[in-house]
Amino acid sequence: MPLLRDLVHMAPSASDHHPALRCAVGVGVPLFVVLLLGRLDLAVFATFGAFAGIYGRNEPHRPRLATQLRGGGLMLAVILAAALTARADVGPWGLILLTSAVAGLGTFLAGLFRLRPGGSLFHIFAFAAIASVPAQPPLWQGLTTAAATVAFAVLLGQAGLLWPGHRTPWRRAPADHPTARHLAALGREAALYVVAALLAGSVATLLGIGHTYWAMVAATVPLVGQSARARVTRGLQRLLGTFAGLVLTALILLPGLPAWQLVLVIAVAQFAAEMFILRQYALAQAFVTPLALVSTELAHPTDPAGLLVDRGLETGIGAFVGIALVLALHLRQRAAEVRTPLSP
Repeated sequence: MPLLRDLVHMAPSASDHHPALRCAVGVGVPLFVVLLLGRLDLAVFATFGAFAGIYGRNEPHRPRLATQLRGGGLMLAVILAAALTARADVGPWGLILLTSAVAGLGTFLAGLFRLRPGGSLFHIFAFAAIASVPAQPPLWQGLTTAAATVAFAVLLGQAGLLWPGHRTPWRRAPADHPTARHLAALGREAALYVVAALLAGSVATLLGIGHTYWAMVAATVPLVGQSARARVTRGLQRLLGTFAGLVLTALILLPGLPAWQLVLVIAVAQFAAEMFILRQYALAQAFVTPLALVSTELAHPTDPAGLLVDRGLETGIGAFVGIALVLALHLRQRAAEVRTPLSP
């Protein structure tokens, strides 16, 4: 019963419509621009550049500026590495290894920069998705698109300064110097992300399922949380939300909507995902799924039915790997506590 209650619990609202609107505009406007330019091959770069807007959602304006610049800079580095990897033709196993390395490095740097949301879920997604694109636009065009989108997202993050009622004091955040203990903890967390991504990606590759990075993303989801129960709950919510989102995605993709309507869908899905991501993770995933799949289909149209099947299978594999890893670590910790003698 506690687990079931956790799965359906809805946290109270915290003015979520403000960051949700910023994120929706931050991805919708750049996508409409590349659509009007007839350059949908740049859509994937615009989409991932817009991820800079998800950071610092509830911070005052000055700390948010610093947070989004760090988060956007890290995302640009990931996008550059992905574009170069796509040109190197590393093969499926090379891509698994490199994506796993990105998972670890992204987690470490996100923790070092105090980014929220933490972890490397977005970095895994961005790196593997771009590196998997066979027909790459010129490198400078992709990077310019991503950089312009990051800049737009950062400007939107400061838009509240235009309205006196939404301004926050322009105070500098206190310096936070990482300790050796903190760096060691970040190293352990990064290693855990590498293992989860590598295991899930390897299983998906051996099974011959397309879009193996979805399994790698799903495997890292249960790694977020303060307890084993919270982490397992998050993994289960990922599963439930994804399968609900697949139904919604089928209703969107199967009719064959024109590109401008798909861009609207992406913006609306981004808004809904940000509205619920901190309140009810499963419900948020019901919108994240069409957001991810419609973005993929917009840039590189494929068979929608195959895309839906791949997403379901990959998410199941990744969630299973992530939950199994969490439970194994929990049992190991419990066993270690039992073996430790009580102090007199």
